Amino acid sequence: MSRIKAATFCVNEKVVYPGHGVAQINRIVEKQVAGNRACFFELKFLNKDMTILVPTHNLTLVGIRRLSSTEHITDIFKTLALPSQRLSYDAVTNWNKRNKDYQSKLRTGDLQEICKIYRDLKNMSVYKELSFGEKALLVQTEMLLAQEISLVKNMLEQEAVEHLRSLFNKHVGRSASAVATSL
Repeated sequence: MSRIKAATFCVNEKVVYPGHGVAQINRIVEKQVAGNRACFFELKFLNKDMTILVPTHNLTLVGIRRLSSTEHITDIFKTLALPSQRLSYDAVTNWNKRNKDYQSKLRTGDLQEICKIYRDLKNMSVYKELSFGEKALLVQTEMLLAQEISLVKNMLEQEAVEHLRSLFNKHVGRSASAVATSL
């Protein structure tokens, strides 16, 4: 049974582990656990010195997924080019509530949700100084986005970071000029 599920991913395939980024499946490992034979994927993260074992039957629960398609990455770029939803004063000031929401979205591994977190934090940084936690989350989301984008679009990770930032900066420039003309 676990061999059938293990066949949904291949050895050497790159997959996304929610909240941690892209990993490569090095091999499938069989181990005895509590007297039962179990199969695991050995995942080696690309940008971290970290290797983990994930039970093959827990892939859905853990949220492991394939890399996004080129079309999905294009949609991500479109999302970044859109204006951020205006955050209320309470949303901006209540970091604990926002952080809880952001962390639950990160755990899903949904690239679109990660993109929205990144866009909101970048937008917020224009209007106020980000806290230490907000800055750390901004760096994390930028890394997660850039890592996957660089692999799908076959570019260097730093180029993906620059592209993300330029998309956001174009949006900020348009917003600033719209505000200036309305004054």
